Amino acid sequence: MIKFKKEGKVEFKEGKSIVDLWGKSDIYLDMIENNFEVELFSLGNEITISGKKKNVNLASDLIKELILQINDNQNLTPESVNYTIESIKVGEEILPHKFVSDTIVVGRGKVVRPKTSGQKKYVDAIKKNTVVFAIGPAGTGKTYLAMAMAINALMNKTVGRIILVRPVVEAGEKLGFLPGDIYAKVDPYQRPLYDALHDMMEAEKFYSLMQNGIIEVAPLAYMRGRTINDSFIVLDEAQNTSPEQMKMFLTRLGFGSKAVVTGDITQIDLPSKSQSGLFVVQKILSEIKNIKFIYFSDRDIVRHKIVQEIVKAYDTYENKKEDNSL
Repeated sequence: MIKFKKEGKVEFKEGKSIVDLWGKSDIYLDMIENNFEVELFSLGNEITISGKKKNVNLASDLIKELILQINDNQNLTPESVNYTIESIKVGEEILPHKFVSDTIVVGRGKVVRPKTSGQKKYVDAIKKNTVVFAIGPAGTGKTYLAMAMAINALMNKTVGRIILVRPVVEAGEKLGFLPGDIYAKVDPYQRPLYDALHDMMEAEKFYSLMQNGIIEVAPLAYMRGRTINDSFIVLDEAQNTSPEQMKMFLTRLGFGSKAVVTGDITQIDLPSKSQSGLFVVQKILSEIKNIKFIYFSDRDIVRHKIVQEIVKAYDTYENKKEDNSL
């Protein structure tokens, strides 16, 4: 049992213990003490927390949440513990132990699940809506989770195909001069999508599905004139579409299909003075039923913590530039 000054007790499941909670070399214990300015004392599986009342309450809430994660077999990492600490500090309603029910089974028996409240809202939105827009900085899992949901839908036979689309801005979408077939031509631009697929699916299975047209990879321009039925379609890097291209893509959607559109409006590679279709579409479609916009923040970044700091620093820099230009 774990005793707190604030309330009740929390019990570890069989096979779990205080060692799982504190981490190797007490790394998580140190993180808790430093973040909440408390002192933790443990004897067996009993914990005492000392410090200011508010800090003790927050630390006890955190420890209870971490034990729930451990009991759900969620592996604690410095990144996940830091995210949980920040969630407790800001009073987040959806805490990570609730993510365990959102397991997404993909190839090779691999299980993917959301790691932040923003990611959970994203997964829920994909399940419930026909079109989902995911907008936010790099590292928030926009593309990876979309790919996981696509593979899961294909495995469960809720769709018959996966179609992966990216605007090829650097080549102006004029790919004819490049050697090879269409897959060879767009390969450099679709590499992040391939990487996600390779991480979730056996290589032999992946290439077999590609050859049979069950997984299709194409530049955005190749969507024109088509009606796509019974498919899970992912448009990645959508900030690099024009408003006309965005409209063209969205109107390709046929019966039994679902679309996920991902992008970061701070990373637009279009020529200057060109409007981004991802920016414009928010003003046009935000009130339509079965279309959902999900916005990620730096708190949803699941890469190394320094990536969060880099994103924050660039945001601050860009905001200062805008203020100075006024």
